[in-house]
Amino acid sequence: MFTPSQNDVRRFFCGTFAKQRAGEPLSAMEALAGGWIDRHPEYHADLADLDAALAAVFTVDDGRTNPFLHLAMHLSISEQVSIDQPTGIRQAIELLAAKRGDIHAAQHEVMDCLGQMLWESQRSGQPPDPHGYLDAVRRRATS
Repeated sequence: MFTPSQNDVRRFFCGTFAKQRAGEPLSAMEALAGGWIDRHPEYHADLADLDAALAAVFTVDDGRTNPFLHLAMHLSISEQVSIDQPTGIRQAIELLAAKRGDIHAAQHEVMDCLGQMLWESQRSGQPPDPHGYLDAVRRRATS
């Protein structure tokens, strides 16, 4: 399993943004990340300065979203859809996107479900519950 460090993730997104701006070729994963970066211009300043990105600390008290966590969640959800893991997530997210009329808005709702699953896992000391996560996404898609 690939487990990048916080700095690996920040380097990836900053590097992808720099390559996009320079018009350089992107790998498949960079191209996917670049699409989400394009949809979040509010993060471009954070992505433009690698040294600042590596030093930045994002806390709930700051009142702003961690751009690297947010973009990483977009990538994770996109990957889940591409391989349909957990099984059924593709259909649930596609239904939610159709209902909302926008995949971006749908992904933000899915992020809430993903974040809740991870928080519950950390709190309980148990592995993440993919079935509970899928059920939460399905509830949003059908409500």
